[in-house]
Amino acid sequence: MTQDYSLNQQLNHIEVSEIRQFDEAVSGIPGILKLTLGEPDFNTPEHVKQAAIDAIENNYSHYTGMAGDPELRQAVADFIHTKYQVDYRPTDEILVTVGATEALATAITTITNPGDALLLPAPIYPGYLPLLHLNQVTPIYIDTRATDFVLTPELIEATITAHPEANIKGIILNYPSNPTGVTYRDHEVQALAQVIKNHHLIAISDEIYSELTYGESHVSLAKYAFDQTILVNGLSKSHAMTGWRIGFLMAPSTLTTEMKKVHQYLVTAATTVAQRAAIEALTTGIDDGQAMKAEYLKRRDFMFAGLQELGFSVARPDGAFYLFAKIPAELQLNSRDFTKALAEENQLAIIPGTAFGDAGEGYVRLSYAASMATLEDAMARLTTFMINHRAANQTA
Repeated sequence: MTQDYSLNQQLNHIEVSEIRQFDEAVSGIPGILKLTLGEPDFNTPEHVKQAAIDAIENNYSHYTGMAGDPELRQAVADFIHTKYQVDYRPTDEILVTVGATEALATAITTITNPGDALLLPAPIYPGYLPLLHLNQVTPIYIDTRATDFVLTPELIEATITAHPEANIKGIILNYPSNPTGVTYRDHEVQALAQVIKNHHLIAISDEIYSELTYGESHVSLAKYAFDQTILVNGLSKSHAMTGWRIGFLMAPSTLTTEMKKVHQYLVTAATTVAQRAAIEALTTGIDDGQAMKAEYLKRRDFMFAGLQELGFSVARPDGAFYLFAKIPAELQLNSRDFTKALAEENQLAIIPGTAFGDAGEGYVRLSYAASMATLEDAMARLTTFMINHRAANQTA
């Protein structure tokens, strides 16, 4: 007989993300080509891998301090100063985490109490929501469709006004954005910072794609709202180190002192060998992401033009490696039906917009973290699909 255990009731609100569910569901289709997951197709730079090998051979096999290797925290401080002109003390304002995901979990757990609310621009990366549910925090969505997915101070103000009963503790920002690729210029960041300060919000600013910003340089929210910002970053996207699981939490010491407690009991400390590799990535490899970014830019332009030619409306992405495309209305397909049919009929897998919340309905997300040859094949398959469905609609 199976014991009927009473588990954490918040788990009733959590499922495996629709991104992963869809990716797994289509993986068994013969010949499937996938533009589904947000993972660089590049390998970790050789000199970074060698640093890890050297660390193993030199017996870096013990715990670092809970906050992370002091040499790595100094490297993080130098990197953030050089790249984004924000200064954090490595001694008490930086934590090394097990990827950006643990950084987010630590930040949300630290700043919220059950019954609090956090603002979320929508459509939104789905990984944030389970962390809110586990902490019994209410998400309040800010629909950005009308502004081409650009969050504005006016939208924040209107949402706060519309929820006078909510104890809104803060806001989660993600830019460059997953899924839209939208990011913010200096004056836009300043404007967002001002409204955040006016309402005494804590901003968890997920800037994991900061090194993959096209055009103008990335501007961190912490530059203009230092005291209100918990900055999240890491090496997964900038240095193609997803599996190394190295992230960074940065905030004023009053916040990092408390976040360190949560971090300690979640993971103790990040993997020592990976931290030694991270030092190499942030010092010798400080600009490793630039060559990858140049390739992503070529891919973005190719995919952007191709989707427009096929009749998709696409907010022009200025960062990350995603395109969020609106399905042409004449196809009369919602996002789930569109992606299911595309996978089954033409063996091309992309993510339905509903994976990013209700505001994603009618859209699909394509990742261009793939070779140009793969993307050319993908566009050929998508073109065939669109021709076939438009012809079928005309004869129906």
